[in-house]
Amino acid sequence: MNSLKLTNSLTRKKEVFKPINLDKISLYACGPTVYDNPHVGNARSLVVFDTLFRVLQLLYGIKKVYYVRNITDVDDKIIEASKNKKKSINDITQEVTKIFHQNCKSLNCLKPSKEPKATEHIKEMIEMTSSLIEKKFAYVNEGHVYFSVSSFKNYGKLSNKNLEDLKAGSRVEISNLKKDPMDFVLWKPSAEKDPGWKSPWGRGRPGWHLECSVMSEKYLGKNFDIHGGGLDLIFPHHENEIAQSCCNNSTSKFANYWLHNGFVTIDKEKMSKSLGNIITITDAVNKYSGQVVRLALLSAHYSQPLDWNDDLLNNQKNILDKWYKLYEKNSEEIKLDLVESLLDDLNTAGFIAKIHELYNEAIAGDDKKKALFNSACRLLGLFNVPKEEWLSLKKKNIKISEEHILKKIQERAKAKNNRNYDLADKIRNELLDEGILIEDQKEKTIWKFK
Repeated sequence: MNSLKLTNSLTRKKEVFKPINLDKISLYACGPTVYDNPHVGNARSLVVFDTLFRVLQLLYGIKKVYYVRNITDVDDKIIEASKNKKKSINDITQEVTKIFHQNCKSLNCLKPSKEPKATEHIKEMIEMTSSLIEKKFAYVNEGHVYFSVSSFKNYGKLSNKNLEDLKAGSRVEISNLKKDPMDFVLWKPSAEKDPGWKSPWGRGRPGWHLECSVMSEKYLGKNFDIHGGGLDLIFPHHENEIAQSCCNNSTSKFANYWLHNGFVTIDKEKMSKSLGNIITITDAVNKYSGQVVRLALLSAHYSQPLDWNDDLLNNQKNILDKWYKLYEKNSEEIKLDLVESLLDDLNTAGFIAKIHELYNEAIAGDDKKKALFNSACRLLGLFNVPKEEWLSLKKKNIKISEEHILKKIQERAKAKNNRNYDLADKIRNELLDEGILIEDQKEKTIWKFK
């Protein structure tokens, strides 16, 4: 069998993927905290791990891959959003979860095997917290329960920093209730109007890190194959997950392989709600279509930063316009040698180059390559709508009037009469960028959607 190689954040090496159980390949990816509309930075993680899910299914079989992606529906950010928007917490979490699911559909992400919600696992979170206290890895102070970071000797291994470096370089929650500034909360008291559950330490709610430890263990076990998420989750979120899970379960490992996708940037600055430079998935999809957004997110290696701009999106749109000329319902079974680049640390950019090769061979008349080309596009999560719908969508997205087009054609004719061919070419290219193809005939110039 062709081997899948993944760059493991824990070892900082590219390693051959060796599953714990060939009958249950286990993948966990951190899902959204549903307090506000997901943005394109969130979409990258969604699309990257959906693509990994597809590759694992190709390698091991659809029924043997178990993918868990959680929803965090209790969190301080949700409480803050509720107060700012003067909406109930339930209304906010339901509304944002609905939008998130619409985004997943637009981006053609497969449904995960399980999508647990944090609020549905409070009992298990209380049980894990109690267990950590009993084993002396956690302590109680005024209704708060903190994990004692110094009790876990491997803390900092994932982020490749020692405890002193982490103390110096990180923003941690300051509280005089902690024994050590690096200790993190497992359970905290809730104000009367905030969400809360009865516990041995009083009415309260779980800490964010605890939620993922509990849900991943419930559905994938104490030690599972792959844990994924954005680069910003390495510390403290994933570091804390490892600490509390390994201590509670007396295991040396939590997940065997850790994968982290790079940031989406705008003007080389990380896209984030705190910086106010976000583009929501909904807005991006409405402007360009889900397939264009998906292809853009896969155009660079998942571990590298990706700068989001109109040139990137227009380029992907033009690629899909070209590829759709060879769209057909028929597909050819993909052999693993065709997906070598995807097996090499999920190199989607390399696989896109391979699809371009297949396109060139297919356009030359090779019908078998045409079927393979369609299969390759679908493996990447593309071609999820038929050609007619794509063309219809394309026309819908072109928001320019016929009057504007005819005016441009007249300007071009005038430029040609004045022998200003550079200007004529410029006008033609401007129309092309707007999705309009012009064609000179004997006595007139006609236009059509490209």
